Amino acid sequence: MFKWIAAVIGYMYFRFPGAILGFIVGTLIDNWTRGSGGAFKQMFGEQNEQKVSPGDFELNLLSLCSLVIKADGQVSQSEMDYVRSYFVQAYGKERANATFRTFNDLIKNREISASRISQYLAARTKYPARLQIIHFLFGIAQADGRVSDAEARVIQEIAGYLRIGRMDFESLKAMFFKSADNAYKILEIEKSASDAEVKKAYRTMVKKYHPDKLVHMDEAYRKGAQEKFNKVQEAYEQIQKERGI
Repeated sequence: MFKWIAAVIGYMYFRFPGAILGFIVGTLIDNWTRGSGGAFKQMFGEQNEQKVSPGDFELNLLSLCSLVIKADGQVSQSEMDYVRSYFVQAYGKERANATFRTFNDLIKNREISASRISQYLAARTKYPARLQIIHFLFGIAQADGRVSDAEARVIQEIAGYLRIGRMDFESLKAMFFKSADNAYKILEIEKSASDAEVKKAYRTMVKKYHPDKLVHMDEAYRKGAQEKFNKVQEAYEQIQKERGI
């Protein structure tokens, strides 16, 4: 783009020699912006996040878990076991036992701030990791058989602080709720979408939820990413079957 703008400006001032020079300079700028696009992202995009240590991430994630578990006024053993299973899988039994002692204290703590914790994580984690946090929280809520309205509201509040888009949130939520248009919600499209739009949405969601985006996370998190990916596949296959495409 810059090469043509620079060529026109060069021509205005120096005719053909200026156009040639402008084209060359503009090409160099185009190549630089493509090749060092990371520089722009580092300055203005998600790559500019501050680092979060594994210990800090773990503690803040546990705090969000405790908020979801307490949301409906009950502390379900199945939900506690779900969190424990995650940490055993991620860190091993010994560390999980130590972690769970902290978790029990967090369950009793009434001063945990969803806003403060979520905003802290939003500034230090990439978007795919934040999507996985919301998916994990829904998994906790469903561990006792159903996601209550109170739990869904708390998770939606956390999603807002984590800067999760509305369509992305509804897509994740639809993975845990049964409804007639569930498959369409997962693919973030309307039921009236054309076959071409369905296929395009599927390709977009496959890229968004591909497990490779969380290759830097621990095994338990990658497993959750695979579950999301599978839900997208199932939603698309369901629509294909319904429409005969």
